[in-house]
Amino acid sequence: MAVASGVTVANLYYIQPLLVDIADTFHVTQVSVGFVAMLTQIGYALGMLFILPLADIKEKRFLIITMLICSACALMLVFFSGSITVISIASFVVGFTSVVPQLIVPFAAQLANPKERGKIIGTVMSGLLIGILVSRTFSGFVGEYWGWRMVYLIAAALMIVLAIFLSRILPLCPPTSSIKYKELFKSMVNLTKSLPVLREASLNGALMFAAFSAFWTTLVFLLESSHYNMGSDAAGLFGLVGVTGATAAPFVGRIADERSPRFTIGIAMISVILSYLCFFVFGFKLWGLIIGVILLDFGVQSCQISNQARVHALNNEARNRINTVYMVSYFIGGALGSYLGSFSYAHFKWYGVCVLGLLTQLIAVVIHRSYKAKTLTSK
Repeated sequence: MAVASGVTVANLYYIQPLLVDIADTFHVTQVSVGFVAMLTQIGYALGMLFILPLADIKEKRFLIITMLICSACALMLVFFSGSITVISIASFVVGFTSVVPQLIVPFAAQLANPKERGKIIGTVMSGLLIGILVSRTFSGFVGEYWGWRMVYLIAAALMIVLAIFLSRILPLCPPTSSIKYKELFKSMVNLTKSLPVLREASLNGALMFAAFSAFWTTLVFLLESSHYNMGSDAAGLFGLVGVTGATAAPFVGRIADERSPRFTIGIAMISVILSYLCFFVFGFKLWGLIIGVILLDFGVQSCQISNQARVHALNNEARNRINTVYMVSYFIGGALGSYLGSFSYAHFKWYGVCVLGLLTQLIAVVIHRSYKAKTLTSK
């Protein structure tokens, strides 16, 4: 499940080290190509909104295989794109169809022993984050030496291979609810209203992922600038640096099981704030970027694992709907981070991106403290 999550989620992030190459191909600005990256994450958010709830009322293995095949078709559409308009539409469809990791995580949580749920989610999520980070390395190198289109051709082939593989090894998983599809959306609204933990996790997760996306979307612009004069392959290499943070995922999951997810969320926020302070002060030095990337990826991954451990424990029968609310919020935050990051870099350069990242985390801290105060007051 960890490998499948990593291979599929990579579809969303191949584009980030390739933004300069794609902009050159279609003769567009940084803001325009940043909009394409944003559309991928908007597509992912909408795909989760409309597809993930189906996992509560449909057999999960069949749903996963179907989405993998659709994802392969979407990736081929990117490969054949002949204009910025076509690649924008194709990128949206790639995001919409690449929701398999968010079908797998609740699947793993459902199969896990409740006492080990944080650890199991941490293991699957470590695969997912490693996929995010290694995808940049892969697309950076392939894009540099064989062109950005080849990245998507290889990705489409991987989706077909994965569909065949998972059809043989995943167990059948019958639906957990008989509710009608239309009623799923009403129930998600009611769940959001009735579960303050879900609201808090959704807001904090969105802000955390906004900071993450803002950095990774604009990193290639910084590296291509006169300060570094590096190409897309160098941007991809930073993905390998971030794997250091991803490997801490199971450890963070165990701490969340033993202490509390709120405790590890607080640590995560501090880590991301420190990362952006490092980017602000030392961002034009290579070692400063490396330290910042490790802190950023550790913080974002820690927050994601902790939040998912919290929300998956709220209601067993509605687990996929709850995950939908959380993950849609999460990727809306990521989409805004991608666009605002590109906008900030275009108008205020690197320091603008750093201020944006710090602002997201200050808001997240206020929300975190506010919900803690409400919890203490209710007690």
